[in-house]
Amino acid sequence: MLNTVRAVVKEGQIRLLEKLELPEGTELLVTPLVDDSDSAFWLGVSQSALDKIWGNEEDDVYAELLK
Repeated sequence: MLNTVRAVVKEGQIRLLEKLELPEGTELLVTPLVDDSDSAFWLGVSQSALDKIWGNEEDDVYAELLK
């Protein structure tokens, strides 16, 4: 299962901003959000990729089914 939680670096250690029960030895992937311009770039790239996948008329039928 994948979870995303926010964290900060304090005194050289990564500290979670919310409670998360993890067994000892759990491996984590850490993605630093250092520069806001980089974040904006990646969010924009992600959005354009999602638009290509979901932004088409063929998928409108699924929205109708949810009504």
